[in-house]
Amino acid sequence: MEQQVVRDASAVYLVEADNATVEDVPPGYKRTEVGIIPSEWDIAPILNLVQLPNGQVDPKVEPYRSMTLVAPDHIAEKTGALLARVSAAAQGAISGKFVFEPGDVIYSKIRPYLQKAFSASFKGLCSADMYPLRPRPGVSSGFILNTLLSDNFTEFAISVSARSGIPKINRQELAQYKVATPPPGEQRAIATALSDADVLIESLDRLIAKKRAIKQATMQQLLTGQTRLPGFTGEWETKCLGDHVSFLKTGTNSRAELTSNGRVAYLHYGDIHVRASVTLNPNSVTMPHIAASKVRRLDKLAPGDLVFVDASEDLEGVGKSVEIIDVPNEGIVSGLHTIAARFDKAVLADGFKAYLQFCPQFIGTLRRLAAGTKVLATNRQHVASVKMELPCVAEQQAIATVLADMDTDIEALEHRRDKARQIKQGMMQQLLTGRVRLVAPHTTEPAAC
Repeated sequence: MEQQVVRDASAVYLVEADNATVEDVPPGYKRTEVGIIPSEWDIAPILNLVQLPNGQVDPKVEPYRSMTLVAPDHIAEKTGALLARVSAAAQGAISGKFVFEPGDVIYSKIRPYLQKAFSASFKGLCSADMYPLRPRPGVSSGFILNTLLSDNFTEFAISVSARSGIPKINRQELAQYKVATPPPGEQRAIATALSDADVLIESLDRLIAKKRAIKQATMQQLLTGQTRLPGFTGEWETKCLGDHVSFLKTGTNSRAELTSNGRVAYLHYGDIHVRASVTLNPNSVTMPHIAASKVRRLDKLAPGDLVFVDASEDLEGVGKSVEIIDVPNEGIVSGLHTIAARFDKAVLADGFKAYLQFCPQFIGTLRRLAAGTKVLATNRQHVASVKMELPCVAEQQAIATVLADMDTDIEALEHRRDKARQIKQGMMQQLLTGRVRLVAPHTTEPAAC
């Protein structure tokens, strides 16, 4: 029987040969119940590293009434960022709350798959749906925060919370989790490295938010004619869109009928709702497909066609649409709960149509006409009834170019931000397991450069 062992200074690989598995522990590491970790590290139940609160306070009385009350909705998913600070009084809190102190780690025990936790820098309150975890002496708050945000802990929390009807991890279940624990100096080094990664991610988030705000203001100016681009001075003309549009036949196929390997691309309304971009190139994204025989009677989409959702659960989703900018060889059809419109290109320019959903006259009409109890509906007649002032096609093209360039800039920043998040997740996996070390072995302080 041939057996192979692959060695690496910071990792262990298992190599199977003839159904046999060989495990090799590198020098300076040891085998434990949670895996292979550095020799200087210990294994400890998480509640040996933190303290849980003992009692609750009344948020209706001072000083608690004026304190910030943190609820799960106030914490961003997976990032450790606090999104809002709102007092208990402003939230109308009446039931008992936990008090947390600076340095405590606040973890949302409900729906653990959302990975919501943050490290407090102020004294405040948190809801009973959260644990304020106070690191014990010698334990790094940042190390605990990243442990709770790690995939390993999240997988554990999801597995134990699934035992009850409501996804929630209780104290007894939390006590079962065991942490590979480095010495205090290495804990701090790990927390600092991951905090530095967070700083980059947060800076990109702020830049993206700023760019989006600028784009929003630019759209308000350009799409209403309040600001004109250089070279354009002519009066805008009022058009009734119904005089310049033809509607295409769309499908009614459900998700269950779609596949990943059909012949024809299929645009489902749900894919429009979740899409950030206002344009769609089916050749550059992964799309569901359908058998050609099922959509033989439907109209194929062409570049420049605009596809709307016809149903939305909230007002913001009314009028959501994408403009088709290319089509695959086998074609693409518009599917369930969509309205496919083909406008006269001499009236609405390619590229500009994607931004109709942000034009106040257009979206205002659709939202006013939307009807329904639980679901807000839009139909072809609503779209056709819109009367709006439009610039000439040349000005439309110029406006579309400006806005598309801004979209491209934002998308590039989002890609950088998402890549930075992926890198941080990889760092967490390596650092929290000791596969990569930030301190010299047998020391408790960061190694010198």
